[in-house]
Amino acid sequence: MSYEAFAEYYDGLMQNVDYDSRAQYIDRLIRKYKPNANLLVDLACGTGSMTVKFAQMGYDVIGVDISEDMLSKARDKSDGSILYLCQSIQELDMYGTIDAFVCTLDGLNHIDGRGELVRAFRRVSLFMEPDGVFVFDMNTQYKHERILGCNTFVYENDEVYCVWQNQYEGGGRVDIALDFFEEQEDGSYERYCEDFSEIAYSLADTEEMLREAGLKTEALYDDMTLDPPNERSERIVFVAVKA
Repeated sequence: MSYEAFAEYYDGLMQNVDYDSRAQYIDRLIRKYKPNANLLVDLACGTGSMTVKFAQMGYDVIGVDISEDMLSKARDKSDGSILYLCQSIQELDMYGTIDAFVCTLDGLNHIDGRGELVRAFRRVSLFMEPDGVFVFDMNTQYKHERILGCNTFVYENDEVYCVWQNQYEGGGRVDIALDFFEEQEDGSYERYCEDFSEIAYSLADTEEMLREAGLKTEALYDDMTLDPPNERSERIVFVAVKA
């Protein structure tokens, strides 16, 4: 999946994300569980907004994403110090072992199915240092059922008018259709479409998949806090280490 249209408008639609605070939060968790971490891989890095923040914090950073269109936007933000690789997480291939893996803003929810997610976790485990850490977040079943559900959201900025339609399919799966309308010089609108799905799993299922991949859950947090997750958590942050 290229996310070609999504890549074009992604940053404009994500203006409400406080990347500075999120990067500081992730860094705090990394330093708690792997104080000497230096080499960091940002998985599903998208247009690289978080990736750049980690590099500014002093990490040696590699950004990985399946979309060349997303990576093209990411490279435009970089000063050349970040290595970007076009790979799926399921086929991750590093040049050596890594201190810290990170995957934020529900990137792992985009992986289609349990078997594929286990494959992704196994690749992370394979390339992780024995005392390394994997910090990632995932949307919850509660969010998919109660917040996204079968709802439609509309976003508008100076660049584009976006209609975001969700169809909840049960089993934690939400099918998402994005329609982008870009105004042309003559006042007409050009329409671009993007379709993808996100899957949410229970905590028990996710922890079992981590175990299958040789990882174990070291800590769980409600998003952007150090509090444990609760039944209304919309996003849960996992800290995983080698089993």
